Amino acid sequence: MIKVRLSSFVHRGRRQIKVDFPYSEEVNDHIKKFPKIRWSRTHQCFYLPYNQVLFLEFYAYLRERNFFVDYQQLNGLKTISKYKKREPRKSLIELLEGRYLEIYKEYKVYLQGLRHSPNTVAVYGHFIVAFLLFLKEKRPAAIDNPVVQRFVEQLVSDKGYSISSHRQLISAIKHFAERFNISGIEVTSLKRPSKQNRLPVVLSQQEVISLLRHTANLKHRLALALIYSAGLRISELIHLRKADIDIDRRQVRIERGKGRKDRYVILAESILPLLQNYLQTYRPRHFMLEGNAGDMYSAGSVRNFLRRSCFKAGIKKQVTPHTLRHSYATHLIENGVGLRHVQELLGHAKPETTMIYTHIAKKDLLQIRSPLDEAVLQFLEPDKHPTKISLSGRFKG
Repeated sequence: MIKVRLSSFVHRGRRQIKVDFPYSEEVNDHIKKFPKIRWSRTHQCFYLPYNQVLFLEFYAYLRERNFFVDYQQLNGLKTISKYKKREPRKSLIELLEGRYLEIYKEYKVYLQGLRHSPNTVAVYGHFIVAFLLFLKEKRPAAIDNPVVQRFVEQLVSDKGYSISSHRQLISAIKHFAERFNISGIEVTSLKRPSKQNRLPVVLSQQEVISLLRHTANLKHRLALALIYSAGLRISELIHLRKADIDIDRRQVRIERGKGRKDRYVILAESILPLLQNYLQTYRPRHFMLEGNAGDMYSAGSVRNFLRRSCFKAGIKKQVTPHTLRHSYATHLIENGVGLRHVQELLGHAKPETTMIYTHIAKKDLLQIRSPLDEAVLQFLEPDKHPTKISLSGRFKG
């Protein structure tokens, strides 16, 4: 019988339920389908909020597959015998009524009319549902900037939103004010937090090769190789069709990428044997990567097998599919490809977006000598080399 052990630990400043089990595809696939489960890249484990009801629901979920559940370390939670199944909680949209429900629907149509992507419509719509519930049937004339500010402060504090989500929240409210002509909201006075100038995580070329070598599954290896060799976004990978691969011209057509832009990228020579092997083995019908039913592959599946491959390859960095795209761009610049060409290959609308990779490309930085090496050179005899000077020993004084 497969044993799953539950224990408590602290993650992101809060107490969580840690899920440990001997790795197998069966257990992994079952656990990751639980609605509230999360993955910690820091602790390399699945976890749940430390919550009595969630614990009991998860226990029942595991017992459906006859897994043995060891929960002895969760002494603070109630026993299984007191478990009562709760009613499913309503979604936020189901809580809207009357005029506010109509406003939400009109807002979604407005965003669609602006040709925003389905993902943007969904994210902005979620924020506005929360805003309408916060207003509690206030009349439009009573909505002003202080009301908006209180809502933003409360939501950001309660949900712990990132700066990126905070910026999206403000954009959603600006669209809302413009659509319904709310005179009390001064759109120009709604300030978004500045973007974080965080440098992306990048793998070395040796780490990329190690990652591919430790990915045994043929489909999984092709997916990771395509992302890195062509600098694809994960959405571009799962939407990639067989017809988009032009082997003769060594090109991949990316249709309707981010910003609804088409582009061509290079099909690596070294990927051709892997590609041919994959096509003959799996025989995909429409999409390059297909699920068991021939439908589109899921982004979550890609993230999961990438995580497993990183673990097998001994890569400790926090790696996502976008990390491979970052690595692709950085390695292009290090190999001498011009910034304008890199921008076009990545599908960036602005050169400023591409320029971040100049900060992490190490080719020019390697030519700079550390001042410590310069100082050591001052004391060297002509026949000696800096690497032969030991700084770890004790100095005579």
